[in-house]
Amino acid sequence: MNNEFNIHKEGQKEKIIGIAIVAGVILLTVIISVLLSKHKENTALQTVYVATGGGKEDFIKDKDVIKYMEERYKLNVVYDDWSNGKTVTAPLIREYVHRGNENIPEGEWSVNCSNCSKYNVLFTSDERFYNYYKLSPNKANGEADRYYVKGGSLTLNTPIVIYSWKDVAEALINEKIVTKEDNVYYITDMNKLLDNILNGKTWKEIGLPSIYGKINIYSTDPVTSSPGATYYGLLLSIMTNGDMSEQNINNALPKLNEFYKKSGYMNNTPADLFEMYLRQGQGAKPMIVDYEKSIMELNTSNPEGYEAVKDKMVILYPRPTIWNSHCIATFDDIGNEYLKTFNDKDIQQIAWSKYGFRVGVSGGSYDVTKVNVKGIPASIDSVTSGLNMDTYNKIIEYLKQNN
Repeated sequence: MNNEFNIHKEGQKEKIIGIAIVAGVILLTVIISVLLSKHKENTALQTVYVATGGGKEDFIKDKDVIKYMEERYKLNVVYDDWSNGKTVTAPLIREYVHRGNENIPEGEWSVNCSNCSKYNVLFTSDERFYNYYKLSPNKANGEADRYYVKGGSLTLNTPIVIYSWKDVAEALINEKIVTKEDNVYYITDMNKLLDNILNGKTWKEIGLPSIYGKINIYSTDPVTSSPGATYYGLLLSIMTNGDMSEQNINNALPKLNEFYKKSGYMNNTPADLFEMYLRQGQGAKPMIVDYEKSIMELNTSNPEGYEAVKDKMVILYPRPTIWNSHCIATFDDIGNEYLKTFNDKDIQQIAWSKYGFRVGVSGGSYDVTKVNVKGIPASIDSVTSGLNMDTYNKIIEYLKQNN
């Protein structure tokens, strides 16, 4: 009897243990499932679609920038190429650049189309288009409907500079046009430099007989090129002494047009012009207009090439200069998450040290000793305000009509 009782007792004990094991396995399975689910949630990436202007291709493709955006901010960023002008004249949807839903006919393309593939962000390469996009579309000019802009900023900044050579810089110092401060060269009398060009003064007359012809600054064409237009906006601001009233603009335009005529042949892309400056040297290209970021990118992409020219070339900073700003406009919460990534110190450091973009208020202040580029100031302090779209259009139309 006792033996049967003991057997029964042992059976119940084994049954309880078995139930406990099964319950434990179930509980463990649930815990693992929850943890895996949370892990999946934490590692899942949100896709951000960005309509993107040019001039920052290498930066947005940088493997470390992509890594930080994926790992720190859980964002998979898809960039589509857009020209600045098309962002206001065409519907800002992916179908327009042959992405997204191929089954939607062109006649239905609109930012208000329910089935169209829309953007979360517009990343222009020119501040005037960023500001203009925030306005209501001008239907009389055939402009397309636009998204409501939820947020934004002037994100990546680089100033207009003039690339030159040591002999030229020293001659301009003697002419009291250029001043050297803390190993940085500044054009402190832009008006005198412009007058020399307009009056047809030769390089020989300022002590440079080895350079043939008249003093000139090569630039891209303001009629067809965004960098050229930005430069001519700076010139107009200087010619009006910063007072951009309608009367002052109208009075200065003939002088600006005369400068345009004396400038001769112009390239359409700054990359071609910068390469010609480096390859052809002082005799062919004594001074060219470009962005500060170009020399930083050269040092990153071709350090041997930079080493070969760094002791001969000089960067001249006009006082004042003008920013070229790559601007982000966001259309929804996902776009705002993308905008936040540019507050990341590591992303900012990559933007500056590898690609020459100054990030932050007024372009920020940087430790220039940490980059292997000579003649770069820590901050850009003398800057004229960017011009609005109407003023740029007025410049371009005047140059078109009179040439």
